[in-house]
Amino acid sequence: MNAASTWISRNVDRLRSADSKAASKNKDGASAAPPKPAAERSTHERLQATLRRSGEALSPRVLRRLLTDLQAVVAPRVSEIEGGRRAQAIAAWYAEATPEERRDLWLLMCEQFAPDATRFKSAQQRYEAAAGTDDAPQAEAHLRRAMVSPRTRLLQRFAVFPEGMRFLVDLRAELLPLLKSDKRLLPLDAELEQLFSTWFDVAFLELRRLSWDSPASLIEKLIKYEAVHDIRSWADLKNRLDSDRRCYGFFHPRLPNEPLIFVEVALVNEISSSITPLLDEAAEAADIQRATTAIFYSISSTQTGLRGVSFGDSLIKHVAETLTEEFPRLRTFATLSPIPGFRSWLSKNCAAQLEQLDEKRLAELGRAVGFEPPQAAHVLAAADKALELPPKSPVRQLLMQCAARYLGRELHDGKPVDPVARFHLGNGARVERLNWAGDPSAKGLKQSFGLMVNYLYDLKRIDKHHGLLAQGRVPVSGDIDSLCRD
Repeated sequence: MNAASTWISRNVDRLRSADSKAASKNKDGASAAPPKPAAERSTHERLQATLRRSGEALSPRVLRRLLTDLQAVVAPRVSEIEGGRRAQAIAAWYAEATPEERRDLWLLMCEQFAPDATRFKSAQQRYEAAAGTDDAPQAEAHLRRAMVSPRTRLLQRFAVFPEGMRFLVDLRAELLPLLKSDKRLLPLDAELEQLFSTWFDVAFLELRRLSWDSPASLIEKLIKYEAVHDIRSWADLKNRLDSDRRCYGFFHPRLPNEPLIFVEVALVNEISSSITPLLDEAAEAADIQRATTAIFYSISSTQTGLRGVSFGDSLIKHVAETLTEEFPRLRTFATLSPIPGFRSWLSKNCAAQLEQLDEKRLAELGRAVGFEPPQAAHVLAAADKALELPPKSPVRQLLMQCAARYLGRELHDGKPVDPVARFHLGNGARVERLNWAGDPSAKGLKQSFGLMVNYLYDLKRIDKHHGLLAQGRVPVSGDIDSLCRD
């Protein structure tokens, strides 16, 4: 065993042994009456204490040892490599720790490695006083250095050892669900998100095509991470990787066998209106040399720990450029997307939508559902049989109009309320067309009464669409705009 492995093993055993002894000591005294519940103590209070309270995972003694090990990772005279080895020892302990013990580690990172408030305040005052003077550049540099917390350095050391990036991404994935219940963890989450935004910048990512000839372990990840249309079988997967299809993913050099996000593309002759033929395993492959349209029909992010790190727009643009080089005839780049929030939105807003109808439309709708005047419950009950509605059905027309308004008008804090719309519109697309019965599956009916939408990526107008959305206006086609006004 080499020196690094010996050091890691010794320190992991020391931490684990200390925790075990503390737990045994606590158990020996368990015959006494259980302590009354008390407010949670900060790590500052616990580090000064002798005994742990009920509900605290690590005893003060073990907590102090863990803090000492964390501080050793970022000790001033410790090299990057040695700091990485020490971080790896903590990661090894973490792998065997309980969720409560892991939370104690997070709290130490949050509360014991915060920025120096006094130094920050002093730097801020100096910067404000220097504004507009020759000293301003130096004051700004000083302020920037003061804003860097010891936590940043600590997390950077964890990224040094080979599995360190994987460790940090998984740590944040585990941390995220607890943020609402424990605000003390917010600084650690914010620090990780900021670091990931830099480490996973598109400049450091590699676009790779995934095909049937890719390693089996990588192909299996497509099945695992597919989030839009579940892959039902190997035959289904092979269809999605056929000659008229393309699948691309972004990869990071520190996570070489993990696609961070991947997109599935169908090469066709027109904008697709239904997912059924695209997922038909028996359909013959199209002539890709004649293809004029690339349909992005599934985009899946794979790493929960990278939430908030945006590289979807870069992926689509890179794929569009790559496809254009391979197939010069391609002119149109669009999606065939679900509308996952539509049914829920309509259930809450159907009554308000009915109030906007004139007497003639309301009467027609009432006759269609068998109740005059129609109520929201009647319309929603009829909508549950969406696939049976004829083209001229007033219920069908109302659903199309409501979906157009939902996608083209509904905003919250300046952003589309639908999560998929928020993604594509935020990437510079526009709402192009609604497709009735685009997804007749049980999932499609549950999400949006079977409706699907095409978002168009006009590469020459992406910046214009960004600008419209920044003004609180959703970019839409003429057809969608007409439906919104009906």
